[in-house]
Amino acid sequence: MEYKKLGNSGLYIAPILVGCMSYGKKSWADWVMEDEDQIMEILKKCYDLGLRTFDTANVYSFGYSEVLLGKFIKKFDIPRENIVILSKVYFNVEATISDRAQAKVVWPFKNREGLSRKHILDAINKSVERLGTYVDVYQIHRLDEGTPKEEIMRALNDVVNQGLARYIGASSMRAVDFAQLQAIADKNGWHKFISMQNHYNLLYREEEREMIPFCKDNIFGEVGLIPWSPIARGKLARPLGTVSAREKSDIGFKSKYLKDVQEDSEVIINRVEELSKKHGVSMASIATAWTIAKGCAPIVGLSSVDRVDDILVSLTVKLSEDDIKYLEEPYTPRPVDY
Repeated sequence: MEYKKLGNSGLYIAPILVGCMSYGKKSWADWVMEDEDQIMEILKKCYDLGLRTFDTANVYSFGYSEVLLGKFIKKFDIPRENIVILSKVYFNVEATISDRAQAKVVWPFKNREGLSRKHILDAINKSVERLGTYVDVYQIHRLDEGTPKEEIMRALNDVVNQGLARYIGASSMRAVDFAQLQAIADKNGWHKFISMQNHYNLLYREEEREMIPFCKDNIFGEVGLIPWSPIARGKLARPLGTVSAREKSDIGFKSKYLKDVQEDSEVIINRVEELSKKHGVSMASIATAWTIAKGCAPIVGLSSVDRVDDILVSLTVKLSEDDIKYLEEPYTPRPVDY
């Protein structure tokens, strides 16, 4: 398996990242896996086959996703230098995913979310405690527009300087805000972001307008692209008309991919299915291979050991230029989603 450097850093990551959002507690979201033996089996298979870059967040399952990753390291005595761990800060760890999606929570303590210096430093210490180790790439899950950008970048710089994380990364936001954050860090000689975890797949390509071009070519150095939802939370992994357990209950999923679905989405999904038959692989492999062909290292959720084998196939799929054009041609603009 060919590893790649993450952005302009010296850090090598796997070509596909193992997403740990779905490992934890059903009390957070009912589509989450709780069987720890099964989760450990999946993570161990990923590790054995070379997928040794793991993405989690403090908010996933109230922090228990991080706990499980720490248990995995300890259970199998994994040498820390053999793996790369990414985690995130922004959201209130006590809130369920449904609460956030519906904006129903009245926060009891405002300092438990956002990117204030207090919350960033509190959150990284708790993440390190849950994981039982440091974080390789500490990412801001979203941008906190209520906190000065200089405060955010100074706090993140201190996180690295204190040895709690090795690098910093960011997630979905406007390109202009991301550029401003990088400029502040550069001006002050602070650590800059080496990665952007953005929303990017065949059904959502608005990132191609500004964020992706900026990450690939800017005066502050290349930023690695590690998109979330490369298979559109399963919409690109199955033929039209089939429904997953997550699709039935995930409010965030419904708002992104089922509300006011554009006609071109159906055409794209059908074309993914068509190419999967042509290449003799799964639809998920085609959708993931497209993301890889665009220069990204996608984050993929894995619900079974068989799914690990399936997703590795995407590394061997060679989409031709005609294949890529065929998949992209029906796309029309979407409302911007952060």
